[in-house]
Amino acid sequence: MDNHDVARVLNEIGTLLELKGENPFRIRAYHNAARALENLEERLEDVLREGRLEEIEGIGQRIAKKITRLVATGRLPYYEKLKKSLPAGLIDLLKVPSLGPKKAALLYKKLNIKTTKELIAACREGKVATIRGFGEKTQKTLLNGLSKMNIYGKRRLWWDANELAKPILEALKKLKGVKKAEIAGSLRRKLETVGDVDFLVASPTSAPIIEWFTSQSFVAKVVVKGKKKATVRLKEGLQADLRIIPENQFAFALLYFTGSKAHNIKLRQRSLQMGFSLSEYGFEPIKKSRALLPKKRIEESAIYKALRLYPIPPELREDRGEIEFAEKRKIPRLIEEKDIRGLFHSHTADSDGHNSLEEMVRAAEEMRLEYIGISDHSKSSFQANGMNEKRLLEQIQRIHQLNRGKKYSTYIFSGLECDILKNGKLDFPDSLLKELDFVIIASHQFFKSSEKEMTARLVKAIENPRTTMVAHPTGRLLLQREPYSIDLPTIIDACIANGKIMELNAHPMRLDMDWRLWHKAAEKGLKCSINPDAHATEDLKYFRMGVSIARKGWLEKRHVINTQSLAAIKRTLKHTV
Repeated sequence: MDNHDVARVLNEIGTLLELKGENPFRIRAYHNAARALENLEERLEDVLREGRLEEIEGIGQRIAKKITRLVATGRLPYYEKLKKSLPAGLIDLLKVPSLGPKKAALLYKKLNIKTTKELIAACREGKVATIRGFGEKTQKTLLNGLSKMNIYGKRRLWWDANELAKPILEALKKLKGVKKAEIAGSLRRKLETVGDVDFLVASPTSAPIIEWFTSQSFVAKVVVKGKKKATVRLKEGLQADLRIIPENQFAFALLYFTGSKAHNIKLRQRSLQMGFSLSEYGFEPIKKSRALLPKKRIEESAIYKALRLYPIPPELREDRGEIEFAEKRKIPRLIEEKDIRGLFHSHTADSDGHNSLEEMVRAAEEMRLEYIGISDHSKSSFQANGMNEKRLLEQIQRIHQLNRGKKYSTYIFSGLECDILKNGKLDFPDSLLKELDFVIIASHQFFKSSEKEMTARLVKAIENPRTTMVAHPTGRLLLQREPYSIDLPTIIDACIANGKIMELNAHPMRLDMDWRLWHKAAEKGLKCSINPDAHATEDLKYFRMGVSIARKGWLEKRHVINTQSLAAIKRTLKHTV
């Protein structure tokens, strides 16, 4: 266990003691010890090995013994016994805004409230207001806080979290004394949803930076304010952590706090086999080891090289075989934003888009895209103002006229997001679909069908000669709707067998097909199209999120069709349809 793991346990012990109504001095001792470890600028195991633990201000003899046992065995019976002495859900009450340990303990004692569900019921029945020290005003505040629990407790879409984090990072970089500043954690690894944001700053001074971070208008609540670390709750509900790191340790800290935890464990195991230990502070020789240690002040890529590994991009650090690939120097050259030459799956005001056809094309031209594929909804998507046969033919003619007139440097492909009917047939007859340059098939209804029925419908639609690609195959909406039941391996095989393309829907709420499936699917021969599913001109930029997810799925330029030139993509579409 490292410094942060032990500090977390000590903090939780302090909280549990407070819930039990224990001596305030004892409670404070655990929180002080946790804070001391969080601010410690060296590895806890080194301090323990050298017998210096009790020299650290804030750590007394009794707590030092518990820390020593916890690090040595990974367990602490005292902590485990303490947790068992209280209802499991009680500590979750502390996540309710404005409810601290003392009041949570009082609610448990007076009303036997152990969960947020029980607290909501007690507030609505007016019981909480009857407790001395609460009253009507506090009861109303608690209910308001409980109503926000969905906001404060939820993970965030990567895109939304990144939009919040970017301006903060840029502001940090401009502060006096800041040598480097980066985002770490799941946000840096481009995980589709994130629970918090980690900022790392390299600076010889910390107090002014901590003060700036905790006093900004974007902060709703300061959770922790230490010498080297601060935790705040942003107004949007997301937690943000800031750590100040010495510049010569920055690369190691960035590697460590980027994660994932499983990836880091593999790296530490490898370093131990080579004769030195790896932590967020740097490399340290194992006792009596003659291992040649790399220089401490290095870049992140040099840490991998010191471990005899090819540098691994942050997106791949999920312990899904990347260490073994890096060992053999087989980490691929992942796709980059600059590789994208055109975009498909864009909607206009002809169905449920917000901008006209020409406005979408003009936006694509401003992005210097070679081509854009327009694909409005078909007639069965009545909820999305789906087009009937007449309106579709009119749109096709307008696209032909724009291409002939060469008003725009961006070429326009005529397409359709075509609904799959219950029997697996497409929403329009082949005689009409053949007039299009491409057809994206999609399921927008019958979500409650069985896995067997859903899979059979989609396979039948894939086998249609007019089908070009499959849209958002699982129908999931991140943080809102679970994927519908479908046998994706069968769908992938059907696409490969029929020469069809699978969409990587880049809309931040979809990111479908999931990145975890792309590596093996691409190896089998599945082709990808990174599609923004744009419903407005500003949505076209979602392709950047798609590229990040494609990288996370190990995709290279060769796997993605919209990295092709205009001439090449015309041949691809002609061959597919």
